[in-house]
Amino acid sequence: MPRVWQAVVVIDNVGCYCPAVDTELPVVVVGAGPVGLAAAAHLLERGLEPLVLEAGDRVGAAVREWGHVRLFSPWEYDVDAAALRLLERTGWESPGRDELPTGDELVEAYLAPLAATPELAGRVRTGTRVVAVTRQGVDKTRGVGRAGRPYVVRTVRGGRVADVAARAVLDASGTWGNPNPLGVAGLPAIGEDRAGPWVTGPLPDVLGADRARFAGRHALVVGMGHSAATTLLALVRLREEEPGTEVTWVVRGRSPARLYGGGDADGLPARGLLGSTLRAAVAAGAVTLLRETTLASLTPPPGRTGRLTVAGTGRDGVPVELAVDVVVRATGARPDLGLLREVRLDLDPGLEAPSALAPLIDPDAHSCGTVPPHGEALLAHPDDGLYVVGAKSYGRAPTFLLATGYEQVRSIAAHLAGDAEAARRVELALPASGVCSTDLAGREAADLAAVGFATGSRHGRSAEEAPPAAACCGSPPTPVTVSPSRAG
Repeated sequence: MPRVWQAVVVIDNVGCYCPAVDTELPVVVVGAGPVGLAAAAHLLERGLEPLVLEAGDRVGAAVREWGHVRLFSPWEYDVDAAALRLLERTGWESPGRDELPTGDELVEAYLAPLAATPELAGRVRTGTRVVAVTRQGVDKTRGVGRAGRPYVVRTVRGGRVADVAARAVLDASGTWGNPNPLGVAGLPAIGEDRAGPWVTGPLPDVLGADRARFAGRHALVVGMGHSAATTLLALVRLREEEPGTEVTWVVRGRSPARLYGGGDADGLPARGLLGSTLRAAVAAGAVTLLRETTLASLTPPPGRTGRLTVAGTGRDGVPVELAVDVVVRATGARPDLGLLREVRLDLDPGLEAPSALAPLIDPDAHSCGTVPPHGEALLAHPDDGLYVVGAKSYGRAPTFLLATGYEQVRSIAAHLAGDAEAARRVELALPASGVCSTDLAGREAADLAAVGFATGSRHGRSAEEAPPAAACCGSPPTPVTVSPSRAG
């Protein structure tokens, strides 16, 4: 049975804040999502004691919030190797390796059974929010005698504060729930803090639970990633079923070419289909695209009933003003580094990712799938035994792949166990194209799903080139009907 760890502390005669706990401290993993649970599985295989702390009331809490969305990546790339070995001991059978799961399916068919295995069941604490991490007895300003000290992980559970001592900490808490603002230059638009009732997260269930909020209304989607594309295509379908539904799409860049991708040249058919279908919808007028547009203010109506007024600046400085019923914030997310304030981090000043990793994930040059596999050496920080892993390790870069996160934690577990050679070794062959999250749901896409080929377009922001002068969106491909999600 796993040990129950408590943070008992004493003050010695020279003012040292010292742990009075078992010397074989656990490795604390923050977050019970796919990468956090994979980390626990790899740590166990290495003979280390993991303790997973999850803020939600169930594992995969963040994934459940976009449970209706179908992934690009098939099951083959969604299940970690060490996690699979734990599951197979229970008789678990993997879904079809080529099938594309929804977020709900990922949780119910994989994460929940994984957390329930005998090895992990007692090592995962849900409803436990980590609010701070520090080194035992010292704040971040003190360097003398810092190395080798245990970590103190402060938690809140049921309103009660408790500290947990740890030999190492892996922060796999992700970036979900910490969105980038709607305004320009990284700042919120004026009035954005008062516009909450009109603003949704990046992946609302347009055709399901949130249908009434969008049907027959004017929706504004802000952003140029796969979350935006997913919502736009769902809105196009809703527009066909619900008269009066309007769809406006705002992007800050000169062109959505990067999101449209390479169409038939994309080696990942599901992604190519997403881009070509969205491009056709714009060309057909189902979506009104406003390029080179930034939002300056959001003004709620008098009495806070009615439409939200959204004002900004469009191409060539032309003023833009829209009256909308709902705004979809698909602007990406950023890491919440507040809980790591008292530890020493080495972060890239622009991306807020580990400095050694940042050049490999720079969104100016990289898109989904072009980041090479990497491990402990690129993720290490000045405080030994401290790592930020998974989507949060990428900071503000939007290029994270689930399989990459699994390789990160495999390497870190090897390093913590003293196996330097295994930590350096790369054990993941990533596809040349990306494996990202989006929702195509139609089996035309799912049956064609494949991984490991070129995108058919340039990567990163370098792909944001102005379209041909003859048309705003180039020659539209034949429209493809996108089926509603089968889940949710």
